[in-house]
Amino acid sequence: MKIKEVIVVEGKNDTNVLQSYVECDTIETHGSALSQETLCQIREMQETRGVIIFTDPDYPGEMIRRKINQFIPGCKNAFIEKGKAKTTKKVGVEHAKKEDILDALKHLMTYDEEVKESLSYEEFIDLGLVGGKEAAKHREEIGRILYLGKPNAKTLYKRLNMIGYTKEDVLHILKGTEA
Repeated sequence: MKIKEVIVVEGKNDTNVLQSYVECDTIETHGSALSQETLCQIREMQETRGVIIFTDPDYPGEMIRRKINQFIPGCKNAFIEKGKAKTTKKVGVEHAKKEDILDALKHLMTYDEEVKESLSYEEFIDLGLVGGKEAAKHREEIGRILYLGKPNAKTLYKRLNMIGYTKEDVLHILKGTEA
């Protein structure tokens, strides 16, 4: 499998693992200290080849993803579940199985900087995705099904709007998980 876009990862281990599974080029952020030079390099790649952001499913990885998406519009995003990318001591893309990495690369999401609200916050609350007993479980399930990572309430609300999901779309997912 050859990937045209350049994949942004956090470190050399991520690059090595990805390149053992797919033919690709990467840019390494070298952790959460994302330099201006690296951001400019990513912007250049986005303009010429396209970019896929594939950072670790942890707080620093989400910070890096957010910063790149804010600085460089139109990047594709690959998410992997934390449970599929961890050992007993570490979390990272490099710890995931081949099939989970390939699956994440098949389900990409692009943030739309002109986000139109398809789901109001009141509807989001009505769906039981904030503060309820089952809220975290439902958010995790939606994140897994839609390949959005394991977002907190605020992030899931934002991502659902970014992909244009309505209350009915989310209800359909929630009903499917109860079956």
